[in-house]
Amino acid sequence: MAVQVIDGGVNAPKGFEAAGLRAGIKPGKTNKDMAMIRSEVPAVLAGTFTLNKVTAAPVQWDREIVNRYGKAQAVVVNTGVANAATGEEGLANAKVTAEEAGNVLGIPSERVLVASTGVIGFQLPMDVILEGVHKLAPVLSTSREAAKDAAEAIMTTDTHKKEIAVEFTVGGKTCRMGAMSKGSGMIHPNMGTMLCFITTDADIDQALLQKTLRAVVDETYNMVSVDGDTSTNDTVVVLANGLAKAPRIEGEGEDLAAFTEALMEVCTYLARQTAQDGEGATRLFTAHVTGAPDRKTARTLAKAIITSNLTKAAIFGRDANMGRLLCAMGYSGAEYDPSKIDVTMVSEAGRIQLVKQGAMPAFSEEEALRILSPAEITAEVNANQGEAEATAWGCDLTYDYVKINADYRS
Repeated sequence: MAVQVIDGGVNAPKGFEAAGLRAGIKPGKTNKDMAMIRSEVPAVLAGTFTLNKVTAAPVQWDREIVNRYGKAQAVVVNTGVANAATGEEGLANAKVTAEEAGNVLGIPSERVLVASTGVIGFQLPMDVILEGVHKLAPVLSTSREAAKDAAEAIMTTDTHKKEIAVEFTVGGKTCRMGAMSKGSGMIHPNMGTMLCFITTDADIDQALLQKTLRAVVDETYNMVSVDGDTSTNDTVVVLANGLAKAPRIEGEGEDLAAFTEALMEVCTYLARQTAQDGEGATRLFTAHVTGAPDRKTARTLAKAIITSNLTKAAIFGRDANMGRLLCAMGYSGAEYDPSKIDVTMVSEAGRIQLVKQGAMPAFSEEEALRILSPAEITAEVNANQGEAEATAWGCDLTYDYVKINADYRS
């Protein structure tokens, strides 16, 4: 069967449990702020992480587990404090968190991933974190509510939880994949974005899983930008425990294609959700570039369009100012012929061509305003110079983005 979206989250695959609750990391708040995922058995592990030189302690811990062991069985996540720019004490705290979770769950600490998100430069309140670990373990559950609780517990400035589950077939056996993510601001990835935890009961070779994840991340999360800032904590991990009892995926073929399609479905959905839920955003802004001379050019042009602050501001103002979009493409560094560019803006309200062969034709401002008013806007850009294409996702730039980030620490 083809990939089918089902109701569920990280505990939709066999053998996974989840939990989320309020531990009390930031006094005076009421939000859930810690989450846990556990697999019944050790799971094959793959991950991609931030390339920011300022790397959070949890990223350093998790990267080591991916590279040295390639297996994991649990994840502990906290919000409120990022545990980044925290030195040796921060690294020790990440390790202690994993050790405590390992003790409570009865597994080795090197099977426990940790993740943090929140304010940079502060040490974790370890008494609260460790108490949270002890609170989470007894309430781990396969229930739908438990998955929702976990997805809510990893939110920071997100306005809603982000989760998805799908079913697919490997060797005639039904497998499932579930995921939850968070991400709203400080989104401009390079081999990983936001926090994203993906679970599956499929069985797959570790090196192949890592290769597949990197390829999918490059087409999805790496094509998202909210504000041009790459986080210190960006983490995307996949845990595959094999409990669906499907044949092990060890190379190219139909089974890997099915697995890849499922992973692409999950990651594309969450990437779009991240852009749509950008801090202060009112519109999802997609750039779909076709007719490029090569894939690199298509990707560069698409990302230049959705990352331009002036273009993002125009999308917020519903202003058909294509000079900004053309300008962004021009300074992107991509090699292309500007005189061949066509641009059509598309939404549920209709289509309007605003650039033809590199120039801006006469058009109805009223019609443009109508088409640029819905919550999802797409710039269809045809370079007319080849067969390559790429899609990038972003959002508009609003007054609220500044307000949110002007007092983020409070």
